[in-house]
Amino acid sequence: MLSTDAAHSLADAYGCPAGAIGAEPTEVADRLFVQQVDAQLRFEQSWADIQRYLLSVLDAAGVDPVAAEELTVIPGAEEVLALLELRQHALAGEWDVIVVDCAPTAETLRLLALPEALGWYMHRVLPVERRVVKALRPVLSRAAGVPMPGDTVFDAVERLHAELEQVRELLSGPEASVRLVLTPENVVLAEARRSYTTLSLFGYRVDGVVANRVFPAEGADDWRAGWVVAQDEVLERVGESFAGLPIWRSEYRPREPVGVEAVTALAREVYAGTDPLATGKGRGPFHIRRTEAGALLRLALPLVTRADVDLARNGDDLVVTVGSYRRLLTLPSGLARFRIAGARVEQGELQVRFVEDPVDEGGR
Repeated sequence: MLSTDAAHSLADAYGCPAGAIGAEPTEVADRLFVQQVDAQLRFEQSWADIQRYLLSVLDAAGVDPVAAEELTVIPGAEEVLALLELRQHALAGEWDVIVVDCAPTAETLRLLALPEALGWYMHRVLPVERRVVKALRPVLSRAAGVPMPGDTVFDAVERLHAELEQVRELLSGPEASVRLVLTPENVVLAEARRSYTTLSLFGYRVDGVVANRVFPAEGADDWRAGWVVAQDEVLERVGESFAGLPIWRSEYRPREPVGVEAVTALAREVYAGTDPLATGKGRGPFHIRRTEAGALLRLALPLVTRADVDLARNGDDLVVTVGSYRRLLTLPSGLARFRIAGARVEQGELQVRFVEDPVDEGGR
């Protein structure tokens, strides 16, 4: 189990002494290893070449070195690069299961969306930019008065993209899934619903929901009885919102479950003898199949209506926007001569029909 959250708490949860869990996997129980990723170290390893170039540009512009150091650190980049640790563990093949404890929802959604967004830049912009800079570097350096990026900078960007792309393929593949954890409160439920939609938009599979800190009904005084009623109302909406997914409940306990034994007891109570990993596999939320008329693209978008979705075609890209999130789906080359014939949202799924453009039939 590893954590990408900068606010590390795994050591506290498992009752380990301060400093006992660090940047390397540490065995806390039989066959259970815990790791708190050193995001700063991963950042320095993966961002060093790019940061050195950015620092040289800011130095030429007369920016104070301390301020320049801060300006070359992208907010949230440490958490993103921490996922590269997951990639290394997955490629090593030494683990039966890898559980990732992620940061709060908003940070995690930005983290999961970045690899694909970077991929669009890498395929569309970087090759042209690299050729232009290489050809005009002497002229641009003299004209602009700042150093132009060399091959090492472009190589570092391409290497980082390749690693993050492997992370995206791993997390959106058939062997991976996301499990949402929420407390039965209206505001939290609304955020979890948006997360469910957004995760599906970017191709990540949600396999279940854990409702945490549920007040037990037995022996409740008047104050707790009010909370029980309020939580029951929210839990009913949780069932409606995530219909078709397993929903597990974790009751509020008399004390914090700290330590391996307490966490094990909590897991046994929540999953009640069922296999907590049984729902983690299956077809992803995005797929395309050929039809007699052309092709049908299907993308799971739970909890939205057609009015919530904006759809556009930009060359080989299908641009899907839901709320403040946008995904560019690069269509297979076989659909290049097809046009969009229609789209609808039905039962939590976006369906886009493609038909062959009559103009292209028989050539031009």
